Amino acid sequence: MGNGAGAAIAEPTGGVGETGGRLAGLEIRDVVLIEKLDLDFAPGLNVLTGETGAGKSILLDALGFALGRKTRRDLVRAGAAQGSVTATFDVGLRHSVTALLAEQELPPCEDGVLVLRRIARADGPASAFVNDQRVSADTLRRIGARLVEVHGQHDDRGLLDPRAHGALLDAYAGLDGERAAVREAWSAMSAARRRLAEAEAALETAARDADFLRHAVAELEALAPEEGEEERLDAERRLMQAAQKIGEEVAKAADDLGTGAEASLGAALSRLTRVADRAEGYLDAPIGAIDRALIELTDAQAGVAAALEALSFSPERLELVEERLFALRGLARKHDVHPSQLASLAVDLSARLAAIDGGAEQIEAMRAAALKAEEAYAMAAEVLSAARRSAAVRLDAAVTGELAPLKMEGARFRTEIATGEAGPDGVDAVSFTAKINPGAPAGAIDRIASGGELSRFLLALKVCLAERAGGLSLVFDEIDRGVGGATADAVGARLARLSASAQVLVVTHSPQVAAKGTAHWRIAKGVSDGVTRTQVTPLSKDERVEEVARMLAGETVTEAAMSAAEALLSFRAA
Repeated sequence: MGNGAGAAIAEPTGGVGETGGRLAGLEIRDVVLIEKLDLDFAPGLNVLTGETGAGKSILLDALGFALGRKTRRDLVRAGAAQGSVTATFDVGLRHSVTALLAEQELPPCEDGVLVLRRIARADGPASAFVNDQRVSADTLRRIGARLVEVHGQHDDRGLLDPRAHGALLDAYAGLDGERAAVREAWSAMSAARRRLAEAEAALETAARDADFLRHAVAELEALAPEEGEEERLDAERRLMQAAQKIGEEVAKAADDLGTGAEASLGAALSRLTRVADRAEGYLDAPIGAIDRALIELTDAQAGVAAALEALSFSPERLELVEERLFALRGLARKHDVHPSQLASLAVDLSARLAAIDGGAEQIEAMRAAALKAEEAYAMAAEVLSAARRSAAVRLDAAVTGELAPLKMEGARFRTEIATGEAGPDGVDAVSFTAKINPGAPAGAIDRIASGGELSRFLLALKVCLAERAGGLSLVFDEIDRGVGGATADAVGARLARLSASAQVLVVTHSPQVAAKGTAHWRIAKGVSDGVTRTQVTPLSKDERVEEVARMLAGETVTEAAMSAAEALLSFRAA
């Protein structure tokens, strides 16, 4: 398996639930001392053992690289153009990572399988892929954080970083609903405050224009422009101006079409009509033409008379129209609008003025709404705070109870809750403190605990949080360093308890821990053809006995060590 295809490990009863998940496989190509490695991980507790310097850190570096984390610069194996790591996960139907995939518009998991792949190049930047779609390192890191949590003696960000302590306490207490209520109330309060601030700023700006608006509205109301008025007045004025020029000629034309022309045609028609019966039909056509001419003359006289009436105007009316047009156009220029827009401008400015005049009432209503939102947030935050205080008592007792079997009988774990800055997660500043020995002062865990003590604090906390693992695979790097005997056995027992609710991978030097594993791999470094390579081998039942015996006895494995190893493994099986 070290340099070829990996063998499948028999899995215990159970599998991936709707929200669970596990690291199913890890494929490594050309990474540091690993040329080719395929690992198939099991649910439960997976243990990796090997001598110091065998390459266990390389394996964890490779996994971290696949999860998007920063890693060593010399990751690519010497002589290779590139190295790659592919991590395959079995995720549940409702694992939290599926929502993140949808948010990032990434391909969904087919048959519940999620594949993370990252390629390192010897002479260029690395590239990352999720379900065969290229992504940024940041996106890969965010997805990886939903799948695997890696813990070492000094790199547990959750335990050492007070900013994460509140989330750990909430996870222990199952306060998802209370946290959601606080976040919703915070969002509503923030929105109400933002609307109030925007309205106050807008009112302040508008108030500076109030005097201008009052004057402008008064001018417009006094003028009272009507829709389309300017166009109508302009047409009327043009008609009256035209009447001045053509009115005299039209009147003379009316005189020319007067009674003289009509009388002459009438007299001629009478004369011709009296003699027409003796003209043998020669006068019929002229008589018809004169008759038609009389009719046309009458129409022409009526039309000219109508034109004279239409063109008639009073100079006073022309003066009024011109004054009105001048006023409309002057006010339009003042406001830089077309005269036809004055009526709508009057409406707009009146509305702005009304908004200013009524703004105080609106602001008061918004202040009341913001105050109500603040009260709702305070109430939700207090509910969350009370639940946290209650949960802290239970968590302190639970973690402290786990410390005694880990040979820290005098140690005490305490969750401190102080009032902090209000935010979307409430108003509490949560921090974990510890007292290592009776009579000693309490303090921040990372300041008063040694590496081994810190690891055991971490393990105790993780055991208490086991039911809230949230679909994470947990990786522990030599968490048992510096302990042995009964303490190591207690560490192994708690790792086994953790593995009942979450997949656990542990790199260990402790035979007591190794014996608790569901599956066991040995990591070894060897030289072949002058090239140093790291190999990882899955161990059979007999091979596990030999490996545990080696861990007990050292380089020379004795019969006593073999018997002790068999006893450890048989005790686990029982």
